[in-house]
Amino acid sequence: MTTALLPYEAETDVAELDSAPHNLDAEQAFLGALLYDNEMFHRVADWLKAEHFYDPVHGRIFETATDLIGRGSLADAVVLKTHFDRDDGLKDIGGTTYLAVLMEGAATGNAAVEYARIIYELALRRELIRIGHDLANAASADAEVHARDLIQGIEQKLFNLAEAGSTSRGFVSFKQALTESVASAAAAFERDGGLAGISSGLMELDRKLGGMHPSDLIILAGRPSMGKTSLATNIAFNVAKAYEHELQPDGSKKTTKGGVVGFFSLEMSAEQLATRLIADHTSIPGYMIRQGMIDATQYEEIRDGVLEIQSLPLFIDDTGGLPISALAARARRLKRTHGLDLIVVDYLQLITSTKAGSGSSRVEEVSEVTQNLKALAKELAVPVIALSQLSRQVENREDKKPQLSDLRESGSIEQDADVVLFVYREAYYKEREKPREDTPEYHAWEDEFRRIERVAEVVIGKQRHGPIGTAKLAFDGMLTKFTDLETRFDDPHE
Repeated sequence: MTTALLPYEAETDVAELDSAPHNLDAEQAFLGALLYDNEMFHRVADWLKAEHFYDPVHGRIFETATDLIGRGSLADAVVLKTHFDRDDGLKDIGGTTYLAVLMEGAATGNAAVEYARIIYELALRRELIRIGHDLANAASADAEVHARDLIQGIEQKLFNLAEAGSTSRGFVSFKQALTESVASAAAAFERDGGLAGISSGLMELDRKLGGMHPSDLIILAGRPSMGKTSLATNIAFNVAKAYEHELQPDGSKKTTKGGVVGFFSLEMSAEQLATRLIADHTSIPGYMIRQGMIDATQYEEIRDGVLEIQSLPLFIDDTGGLPISALAARARRLKRTHGLDLIVVDYLQLITSTKAGSGSSRVEEVSEVTQNLKALAKELAVPVIALSQLSRQVENREDKKPQLSDLRESGSIEQDADVVLFVYREAYYKEREKPREDTPEYHAWEDEFRRIERVAEVVIGKQRHGPIGTAKLAFDGMLTKFTDLETRFDDPHE
């Protein structure tokens, strides 16, 4: 903490100054540089805001100057004088002549940017102190609030502070929205395959969706044994395997391909999920791995495979009955500590709502979960894939292909989702129609079953950004693995 070198500070009662971290010298030197050279604004505009200045008068000077610069006008002491003639705060520290004094003490070049970083850093420290005081007061005063709820609330505040306002930016001008849209289109044009979002690793599905887009809530639904968990696992594994990044000047990592995946497995254990991924990678069926039905060669393949994939950025949380607030807090923490590009939730009906046990209906509880998942996708700017059950009414129809109305608690899920995908395998139902082998119908059934045995469909029931349709994939039940039909597994029957 320092005192200012400029005249007005000599007249300030130091006892009135708050003990919060601040540096008025840095604020004065930077503001002088900004008024002297308006181009300085473009070097700090992405992260320095008026509220970061400790002295409120300095904040108003910065806000007025940047507003003028943003409109293409000159912002120096002469121009700003007309804006501050009646500013009582500025009068207390020397009036409009103070603006000229600022320009006289202006920093230059990189020094000015460094002063801006000091201003920003000290603003974060003041906010940390405020959050700490809030936590101390809440922890000692409000005995009715659970400690875990306090922790989650503070975690969210810390995450928002770390993101420096990126999660809540208020109104955006149409010009800025257009710029971001064109940037997204340019990225898709330049990227292999022309995807604007993250590749699922399945070309046919990518072609239909254009990849998985940040802030999208993607519902992946299906009846039991259709393979929805398998498909979600395959996608998560593909994204993690494709992960590439670039180091930024500040030491952070910028994802350039694939991504860091957070997988919330509320039904399967982390060990069961890992076994599936080993089977996916080694092409050794999972049941053989679990039951120890492998030979020495296969054991060596598994060991080598584990060494190859053990460092993939795939993080698994297998806590059962996880509350939606805790899920969000853990996702924020993962993004803060390791980065995060995709969230998978298996499955949303197992997430605990804050309304559970309060007499609310199941529809209301699921509605709260889907709304919070959508909000989390927007907040973290990542796609969220949430698996969902389908109602039994599918089984009562002659045409078993799922529809939006088949979603359990369908109203809220359908409304909040950006994309709804249904996994459908005709072979699942055909197998249950198998006639006795000594009947004339058996050979016709066998031919039809072999034709469809390894074909799966992903039905796009809703897509906010594109058309609905169907993506056909290959499915290997032994490995619980989906691939593109172009690279489907060898079938001895064909």
